[in-house]
Amino acid sequence: MGIVGAHEQVEDRDHGYLARMGKAMAPRKTGRSFPQWKWSSSFLVYGLLALAYLLMIILLGLLISSGSKFFSEMNDMHKQLEMSKELFPCGSRSREWEYFDGRCYYFSLRKATWHTAKSLCAERNSSLVVIHDEAKQNFLESQTRNERYWIGLNDIDEEGEWRWIDGTNYLSSYRNWRQGQPSDYQNKEDCAEIHFSGEWNDESCSTANLYICEKPLPS
Repeated sequence: MGIVGAHEQVEDRDHGYLARMGKAMAPRKTGRSFPQWKWSSSFLVYGLLALAYLLMIILLGLLISSGSKFFSEMNDMHKQLEMSKELFPCGSRSREWEYFDGRCYYFSLRKATWHTAKSLCAERNSSLVVIHDEAKQNFLESQTRNERYWIGLNDIDEEGEWRWIDGTNYLSSYRNWRQGQPSDYQNKEDCAEIHFSGEWNDESCSTANLYICEKPLPS
């Protein structure tokens, strides 16, 4: 074999060796690589989750703020209600009802017969006043100067047997009749009134008088 032939064999061997080395050094596919579109989808999902989380935080903040405002307003309303009860314990902002010793009293501005007055008090969820003691008598007397007012006392069923409309025992309870009363003048006076003097007087039930209604404090 000549020198040229020997040189060609050496080149062939070198090319074969380099080819094998190139294949050995080439990167192998491991099967773990992800296509680019999968990476894009993952970033999109994470982005949406982050946005949703941010929106939840914002919404929670708004709810807390609204809740604080609501409770603050409720607290203010409660304070106003308590103040209203102190200023108007009988549940009215008018002067219709007067408060005394845990009860409320309405002093009418219009006159009515005793039976009509009883019905009008019932329409106000109350009843004609019953006087149990001197303290209440003094209070009513201070409110009824120079006028006559029906009270919840009568002897309509049996002459001389006076009864309070709430069932209080008349014989063992407080009394404040004018001197010489009750007289049952002309056999027609079966209902009791607070007279001009503040003391009690019997009068015809058909007489038109002012009247006093009584009720407990609103709950």
